[in-house]
Amino acid sequence: MSPGATALVIIFAIVAAGSAIGFYAGGRRKMDLEQWTVAGRGFGLVFVWLLMAGEIYTTFAFLGAAGWAYSRGGPTLYILAYLVLAYVLSFFFLPQVWEVGRRHRMQTQPDFFQVRYGSRYLAGFVAVTGFLFIIPYVQLQLTGLGIIVEVASFERINRASGAVIAVAVVATFVLAKGVRAVAWVSVLKDVLMLLAAFVIGIGVPYKFFGGIGPMFAALAEARPDHLVMPGATTSMGHAWFLSTVLLTSFGFYMWPHTLGSAFTAKSGDTLRRNAVIMPLYSVTLPLIFFVGFSAILIVPGLANGDMALLTVVRKAFPPWFLGVVGGAGALTAMVPAALLLLTSATLFAKNFYRPVFAPSMTDSQVARLAKAMVVVISGIALYFTIYSNSTLVSLLLLGYAGVTQFFPGVILGLYWKRAGKTGIFAGMIAGVVLVAALALTNRDPFLGMNAGFLALCVNFAVSVLVSLLHPAEQNGFDEELREGVKNAGFDQHPL
Repeated sequence: MSPGATALVIIFAIVAAGSAIGFYAGGRRKMDLEQWTVAGRGFGLVFVWLLMAGEIYTTFAFLGAAGWAYSRGGPTLYILAYLVLAYVLSFFFLPQVWEVGRRHRMQTQPDFFQVRYGSRYLAGFVAVTGFLFIIPYVQLQLTGLGIIVEVASFERINRASGAVIAVAVVATFVLAKGVRAVAWVSVLKDVLMLLAAFVIGIGVPYKFFGGIGPMFAALAEARPDHLVMPGATTSMGHAWFLSTVLLTSFGFYMWPHTLGSAFTAKSGDTLRRNAVIMPLYSVTLPLIFFVGFSAILIVPGLANGDMALLTVVRKAFPPWFLGVVGGAGALTAMVPAALLLLTSATLFAKNFYRPVFAPSMTDSQVARLAKAMVVVISGIALYFTIYSNSTLVSLLLLGYAGVTQFFPGVILGLYWKRAGKTGIFAGMIAGVVLVAALALTNRDPFLGMNAGFLALCVNFAVSVLVSLLHPAEQNGFDEELREGVKNAGFDQHPL
């Protein structure tokens, strides 16, 4: 058997095993809308951790982080900074979001805006915005899967064919089994990813340089500017670094699928405990960086930095291990892609189409429409995967710039009773329009800073100013909301 065939067989075996786990897990439950989206709100600490780790540590963390270490250098380290800050923030506000969600049977992020601000049009705008900015994130996962198949097959299968196969598999088990299947597949994905990260993160520097320290010494001698700001770029300096850390920290749990996953927990205390242990997962990221930095000297001149990790693995290890790494990478793409498809389809059906066009739709009809939209969204993302050449991290940052515009609406809604739908709506529109204007005209970074962060500042300013002029109207939910926030307080120790 050829090296490429050996690697592909192992990758397909791992993907098949993951899919089988997902079908088995979801098959034991009746898939109504509540089970399909939030798993009956019954996840304890282990499954919340697996679900959130599964949707957070994606192809971006596996291939994209190594790719940016290879092609950008110093600016890549923002990834380590923002993750820790994001978990700290989640410790304080996610339990309160959960408490409100429990009281009002929320299933999606726009449900929060509907309850808090009493506006179906604001909730619909949140749904559409989330829907649009999730597409680059799905594209990121499919692009990563295409790269895995291309490199593992020694270029005998092209990236587009790999992406087509991947989207068919992902869409199939999302349609059938929902969010519970995603959490179970994360078990296999996490074991393989941790194994692969430790072996290649330590093994590659030792094989080619004699250790991690000698690798950095060789890199500092050959590329002395690569590990400092702005690295191999001209515009990603310290201002960009700080603004990007803040943007991505604030936006980390503003992705519709990550905020929505908080509703799967069985208690607010589960989310606090999760915030304490989630940083442990970040130990894999420096190991991935080591591979990217090593690749600069091992395989210089790659046209696409996202291929750095797998190209080095193919050079340093036997084909069977390339298959294991490729299988781990495939699952790191499939798990979040599945949850992204599920979330975006539910946003469209439940929070946009039903309230705006068909208020009389039942939950079962919403579920059927959402499943149909899974196919539509898969097709859109697949089109952009085939015809776009954006890097994995660039796609992620584009999505962050958009979804972080939800942050003022969530935080002000929880902690400031004067925040009203007019102010939040105006701020969100201002932020999204500014992000679109800067991104579409290729002016990101702008004034040395992340364009999404500048848009967030404008968003906050407009939201506060307009809310002062037009404070919140009583909508029947205000007292219950404040009582829910009070009940989600810190009367219990997080551990």
